[in-house]
Amino acid sequence: MKGLQNQLKAKTLILTHGDSDGICSGALAKSAFPDAYVYFTSPVNLLDKLSFIEDVETLIICDIAIEERHCSELYSALKGLAEECSLYYIDHHPLPENCGKEEWFYHDTGVCSSELTCRVFEDLLSEEMKRVAIYGAIGDFCDNTPCIKKWVRDWDKRSLYFQAGTLIQAIIQKGKEYEFKRTLLEPLSKDVIPSNIPDLLELAREAAINEEKIRLYVKEHVKVLKNSAYIVNTNNSISKAAIYAASYGQKEVGIAAEYRERKGVYDLSIRSRGKIDINRILRSVAPKFGGSGGGHLLAAGARIPEESLEVFLRAFDKKLGEANEVKQNENQQNCS
Repeated sequence: MKGLQNQLKAKTLILTHGDSDGICSGALAKSAFPDAYVYFTSPVNLLDKLSFIEDVETLIICDIAIEERHCSELYSALKGLAEECSLYYIDHHPLPENCGKEEWFYHDTGVCSSELTCRVFEDLLSEEMKRVAIYGAIGDFCDNTPCIKKWVRDWDKRSLYFQAGTLIQAIIQKGKEYEFKRTLLEPLSKDVIPSNIPDLLELAREAAINEEKIRLYVKEHVKVLKNSAYIVNTNNSISKAAIYAASYGQKEVGIAAEYRERKGVYDLSIRSRGKIDINRILRSVAPKFGGSGGGHLLAAGARIPEESLEVFLRAFDKKLGEANEVKQNENQQNCS
């Protein structure tokens, strides 16, 4: 704990998520504040990390959702820090109900955190750093916003997608190796293209080979419910597996579950190809089975106790069907 306390005593501190959008957001913040220390964390761990922060002058939090179960405690801690330092909380995840906004809270569910971070610190960034925001947008499936489409016009789109793909695949390949992510974030903050960062191309190649294995495994073993399709224990990227579960299960929603033996839970990645708000459904269903979940309208995650996985999947599938019926009725009323 002492090492953690020392790390969180930097004058300028960046707390960010460890996925591609979080890394790109952190790189943009680091470019704006070169002397900042970067620490990777998550929604479930953020409140605990805030308790170790002392004497910070600037605190930047990127791409970390407000955890519903600890919303009030988190807001209380953040308000206290905002009285002592310059606070920037930059996020794009849907907010819990009754969760207000403060002047230090930069929030927009219509864009990725990378785009939002770039806009917040625009005056401190070079024009070239906008392509790092584009990488983050591509990685979070948020590359169709007016801002990103405008920025893309200044580059060769094909090159941007190659660089973004290299970055995203390498991050997935390394998993939760946060020291790697920190060494990756540093050159990104200096606008080094991903293909020029040591080892990234080889990691991306390995990830592509693994993805093909995932695709073929899911094709062979996917299980289909009435409104969704799922796959369990691919021992690989669950976000990729969820996408292929929807594809090969021929459903709008795909789910991939991976067992975490040490914790006795399943981690789930859920992807939707339709327009049903899976974030809202997850937040209502997961707690009924001793779990938690949430995310975005079309991409979310959950953690479910081992013994509850099967009943959760069926309850979630039932709620998807009910939501589909509501959506269909609304469409019929609009057409009449």
